Amino acid sequence: MEDLKLKAMHRKVLKKKARFLRRQGITPTHLYGHNVKSVALQCDTNALQNLLAHAGRTRLVSLEVDGEKPKSVFVREIQRDPITRKLLHVDFYQVRRTEKIAVDVPIVLVGEAPALKFKGRMLVHGINSLSVECLPTIVPPQIEIDITQLEEVEQPILVKDILLDPEITVHADPEQLVVKISEVAVKEEVEEVPEVEEEEAVAEEEAEAPAEEEKPEEES
Repeated sequence: MEDLKLKAMHRKVLKKKARFLRRQGITPTHLYGHNVKSVALQCDTNALQNLLAHAGRTRLVSLEVDGEKPKSVFVREIQRDPITRKLLHVDFYQVRRTEKIAVDVPIVLVGEAPALKFKGRMLVHGINSLSVECLPTIVPPQIEIDITQLEEVEQPILVKDILLDPEITVHADPEQLVVKISEVAVKEEVEEVPEVEEEEAVAEEEAEAPAEEEKPEEES
């Protein structure tokens, strides 16, 4: 799969002053990595938004900084305004194509499970991503799980059932559940008598009970 491409420039506007860049359609970014000097960068916001829509955190990106030789990077962190969702900052992690890296790859379910066509059943997720280790060039953007094979209730798909490139090492328990179909648990409703009704019932019982006769006092 061909690398995604993005251009960046070295950034001199730092910290709080970076808000002025955002007003100009520029997003502050940062580049770091193993044995790599941390560098402040900036990217065109529109170009960066377009890249993020396709890259996620598992697509290798060819980052060209001020016309230098492109660097192989992954998107590591994305910061957005909690209210407006506008892009605030992005971190890139530089890697070497010849060195393996560990990454969490998202799991995507595809198809329709036959066992899910009946009422009272639900899809149960065990994990939503899989931790793997491999060369940056073969990191899968996502892991697709075909659930059309799920024909019976409680029939599981486990980590050991996932087929990947032999060069990809999975760091997860082979018996870990990925997905299955289960029956929806139905709770029995027990009718409770309100305390007010209980108090009224006790009062009625006391009213119906015969009163004890008073004994006359003995004369001394």
